[in-house]
Amino acid sequence: MSPDFDACVVGAGAVGLACAYALAKRGLAVVVLEKEAAIGQGVSSRNSEVIHGGLYYPTGSLRAELCVAGRRALYPFLEAHKVAYRKCGKLVVATAPEELSRLEAVAAQAQANGVEGLTMLGGAAAMALEPGLRAVAAVLSPESGVFDSHGYMLALAGEIEGLGGAIARATPFLGARPREGGGFEIRAGGAAPIVFAAQLLVTAPGLAAQAVAALIEGFPRGRIPARHLGKGVYFRLSGKAPFERLVYPPPIPGALGTHYRKDLGGQAVFGPDLAYVESEDYSVDPARADAFYRYVRRFWPGLPDGALSPDYAGLRPKLHGPGEPQPDFRIDTPEAHGLAGLVTLFGIESPGLTASLAIGEAVAARLGEAQEERWAHPP
Repeated sequence: MSPDFDACVVGAGAVGLACAYALAKRGLAVVVLEKEAAIGQGVSSRNSEVIHGGLYYPTGSLRAELCVAGRRALYPFLEAHKVAYRKCGKLVVATAPEELSRLEAVAAQAQANGVEGLTMLGGAAAMALEPGLRAVAAVLSPESGVFDSHGYMLALAGEIEGLGGAIARATPFLGARPREGGGFEIRAGGAAPIVFAAQLLVTAPGLAAQAVAALIEGFPRGRIPARHLGKGVYFRLSGKAPFERLVYPPPIPGALGTHYRKDLGGQAVFGPDLAYVESEDYSVDPARADAFYRYVRRFWPGLPDGALSPDYAGLRPKLHGPGEPQPDFRIDTPEAHGLAGLVTLFGIESPGLTASLAIGEAVAARLGEAQEERWAHPP
């Protein structure tokens, strides 16, 4: 019996939608399952909305390659779909001489990754660009920016539906099992639970990646990585935004550090910080402002007392705990888990939003290669 869909994608965040878009562009009939009543309610709704240049990630890693490719694809997509963005550029700043070596390492890594247009600046040149900044040196990345991430996801959803695909909102994934002859029988819940068949299955549910993989019959439990939640909170500035460009300190282990952005509404936002937590808690403790004042004043000494107010928090689906090295994205194909037609995504945190279009293309390409191999060598 023919499957009901060529492909099913679990998760309607930026990455899941980008995967569905890439598959739909190839002429496949696609359905996206989303447990929430609207798209983009998880990791994709609680981030910095920054378009990353691709400066930091190890050369040859998925993070590096997909960030650069995704960023190069993202700007034209936003332009074509009239989604708001601002290509403002980024300054990565050293605020003390002891940070210079870390800054030089960022510049070298970015050049190795093929990031365009980088400029090393002395402190005076950096502060001339952004009066009020404190810096002894900086790396200027003109390709970085900010954008309307929800508008982007709405544009992806429109493309998917325009290509004949479907997005089933308020429809949680309940499980899947391989079908005899290929593909999967998939169970979905909600107000009207259904069972349907799809030839291909992609799981991209962000924080729920491990739980979803465990619901797939035959998925090896040893291939499901431990889940670590990295919480980051944001504080908003009252008053005029001090800088036009993004301002980042050198990265810290496991994160890029608490940074500054001027959002599309013209307001200044600082964050995220990083704290490992045990549960999905989105509260913002106002007392964390003390650490923000100390940190931000390293690069903006003029931050007034009492100017920061709690804004929002986000959670990152990390694959490493405190003090552990940060692993690469996990895009697991049948070679990893042994289930034909399945791709599972784990640990897609920053720069996953920037990389999303490239992640979608990579997933679609890998599924295509796997299908071609299966047709060439049937079981």
